[in-house]
Amino acid sequence: MMSKQWSSAMNSFNEKFSILSSLIVSHGGLDGNPQDEFLSLLFGARTSPPLHQFLVNSLGEAGLKRMSKAVYGAGKELHVIIHEHLHPAVETMGFRVGELRGFSRWHSRFKNIGLDERLIENATEKTGMFLVQVERFARVLAVVIQLFQNFFIWVSKCIKILLPEPTDQIQQPNSELVVLFLKYIFDHDPVGQFLESSDGNRGIAANPDTTKQIEELVAFGGFSDTGFLERTLSMEFNQLEQCFKEAFFMPFSTVSKKIYCEDFLPLYPSPTSTTSILNAPTSVSYYKGDFSYVTNRETSQPCLLDYICFRIPDELLDSANCIGILKGLTCHSSSTDKGPTSIAAVLLRIPEGFQCVDLSLYKENQLILLLTESTSSSENPGQSWMMMLQMSILPFTSISRASLGNLWSLHELKGSAVELNLSRGKVRCIPHMVTAPLAVSASRGVASVFSARKHALVYILDEDEDEVSDME
Repeated sequence: MMSKQWSSAMNSFNEKFSILSSLIVSHGGLDGNPQDEFLSLLFGARTSPPLHQFLVNSLGEAGLKRMSKAVYGAGKELHVIIHEHLHPAVETMGFRVGELRGFSRWHSRFKNIGLDERLIENATEKTGMFLVQVERFARVLAVVIQLFQNFFIWVSKCIKILLPEPTDQIQQPNSELVVLFLKYIFDHDPVGQFLESSDGNRGIAANPDTTKQIEELVAFGGFSDTGFLERTLSMEFNQLEQCFKEAFFMPFSTVSKKIYCEDFLPLYPSPTSTTSILNAPTSVSYYKGDFSYVTNRETSQPCLLDYICFRIPDELLDSANCIGILKGLTCHSSSTDKGPTSIAAVLLRIPEGFQCVDLSLYKENQLILLLTESTSSSENPGQSWMMMLQMSILPFTSISRASLGNLWSLHELKGSAVELNLSRGKVRCIPHMVTAPLAVSASRGVASVFSARKHALVYILDEDEDEVSDME
């Protein structure tokens, strides 16, 4: 966003002031460039014909005002993005990584989950370095905008003198800043350098004296990486991201090695493409449930009943748009014979013309379904529905654990699938198309969904009235 804002302003500036170069070339015999022409005018020399024509005719007061407004507006937008979004986010990131740094030094407690002190230390330094780069970029932006403003004030004064018009109301420009602008900014773009994409290998040309001073500061405890002077914001962020990946992959790989599964139950056959499985909504919860469907169970032993709800990818069943619900799966322990010998399952078929965007278990024996019209389009976006279903009224079928190798008789249950309709449960109409995820809080009794208009819709689930608040 910053790159787009600034590039638009700089393209307008370069396009307008490139006219002066063309005028200088068209006046044969003149040996100079736009900077020399402006410096001659600044130091009191006679205005050359191409510069006079450019200031009075090609640029003019109106063109200069538009140019000044465009550059100042872009600088203001970048300032807002930096100080209201980027800088606070990086500070928060630094605080959180600092907490992890402290945890990583507690070896006896956190080393066994893969919180590596060296990797977290590296991520902490890269976070600090990125914060330094953001601060550095903000200062460069402020200086460049100041130089632009001073240059435009001086050019405006020159145009009024050439017309001639009174110049008493014009703020007096700083001649030294005009020289600095013509030398370092006129045909260079320090701000644009910081915002360049990381696709290329071009960095920022660092001042040798500055580099030497930074290297000397390392002895006083400064950042050991002095190459940040030549990196853009994008390059710096890529290095930060790589450090985070290395640091956070270590707990993942460490914990994964310690996970052992006693039993597996495929929820459905694996299709040729895994895309639909990765996007299939799933919800898992545990409640104190009714074990009356279970045989050979010592009910005096306390146990939580598990529910696993998931949408079955359409290509796996002849009849598409089905949701599967399992309960009592994890109450069985393969190492003892005290647990139940069966589990229970049910298939739900979503009504034709609707599709399940997401689902979530809510409190005990309640399922929240987020449905949208499958026939919606950009011209007719359609509506959505949030449906609360009592699972206690569903006809669960007991399945022997001996049939688990047959994917809990998925195709046998297809014939007894329960047809859902919007009158079976508590339904609320959402006058927008919605997207996943569906967030449900049992403790607060609310559900939140995201509409296609990028709004968050918050619903009170336990109230009969349709109370909803929209938030950006």
